[in-house]
Amino acid sequence: MPPKPITTRQEPSAADSLTRSSLERIQSASRFLQACAHCLPLIALLVSSGTGVLLAQPSDGLQRGQTLYREHCMDCHGTTGKGDGPKAPFLSPRPGNLISAATSAKTDKELLRTIAQGKPRTAMPGWKESLPDEDQQAVLQYIRSLIQFSRSPAGPPPAP
Repeated sequence: MPPKPITTRQEPSAADSLTRSSLERIQSASRFLQACAHCLPLIALLVSSGTGVLLAQPSDGLQRGQTLYREHCMDCHGTTGKGDGPKAPFLSPRPGNLISAATSAKTDKELLRTIAQGKPRTAMPGWKESLPDEDQQAVLQYIRSLIQFSRSPAGPPPAP
């Protein structure tokens, strides 16, 4: 019988463990990105259709929007957008509540049209002659930032 070759088993080194750990993280990240790839068409659709979803809010645009809102909108719509500005009690019809569910459900395109053209038979003027498109967009971005979703103070509804 021929002699068996002698083999030695080496314990994994710290470098091997680190490499294995890094490889596992890379594989995990790769699986995550593959899963997210299915969402990209939906995200692109939401952004391009003007649903009001803002994926990124550059602070410059938001700051500009806040400045313009204070200058042109706050007297009627109020500091929080509820339609309760100092001029509101003297207007008929009253200014719109910009943070209401009805306004929140409107698309960016619909709200930009209102900003640009105003609302007939109300005190809401059109701003297309006074504000460039990018300023109108900034105001819209600021208005969208006013909406704060919170949980109801009451508990969940009773089970049927």
